[in-house]
Amino acid sequence: MIKAIAIDDEPLALKVIQSFCNNYEDIELEKTFTQPSEALKYLRKYPCDLVFIDIQMPSITGISFVKALQQNTMVIFTTAYSEYAAEGFELNAIDYILKPFNQKRFEQAVNKAKEYYNYIHKKESQIEKDIFIRADYSLKKIPIAEILFIEGLADYLKVHIKDKKTIVARMTMKEMMEKLPSNDFIRVHRSFIIPINHIQAVKNQTIFLPEKQISIGKTYVNDFNARFKI
Repeated sequence: MIKAIAIDDEPLALKVIQSFCNNYEDIELEKTFTQPSEALKYLRKYPCDLVFIDIQMPSITGISFVKALQQNTMVIFTTAYSEYAAEGFELNAIDYILKPFNQKRFEQAVNKAKEYYNYIHKKESQIEKDIFIRADYSLKKIPIAEILFIEGLADYLKVHIKDKKTIVARMTMKEMMEKLPSNDFIRVHRSFIIPINHIQAVKNQTIFLPEKQISIGKTYVNDFNARFKI
């Protein structure tokens, strides 16, 4: 059960969120607040898993509220102001939905929260099947088995996925390697990470994948050879 609260200076908006949350058995909206200060006091005593919060409020912005949180809580911003999307994204929000939102859009945001909640609470013995990264102002779930290769571009990277649109994320190759299962992926170049089971052949320090040919970087040759006992 995901325990949630909602914060908005408009009581009508809170009623909409309450109504939508009532449709989910695994989301318990414990309390709603029109005063962010009261919500902060509540959270210090009763931590929760998810916060729905408006951004533009008279006493404190939703952005400032989230920065003041002293706990790792999932956040879904609900606001009428799209210009705050970038800043919300930098705060690692689960999603950012614009008012007036409908049940379908709300459900998309809640499903992302549920998937992420299940991901971070999975048992250590479970095999990782997905990774989560932040792109396009939201949290993206990527099935590990569908990753074709990952391409680095300065502070960004491209995740090439089988039969799906390429995802562009602002993160480093090192950060991506930390997310991936080390037994299944290897970095072969400063700009490329590849799934080991996609390697079809290696010839003259060139790796042949079904979708691409990649040269092994000079600084990665020894590690690659040691990994495959070449």
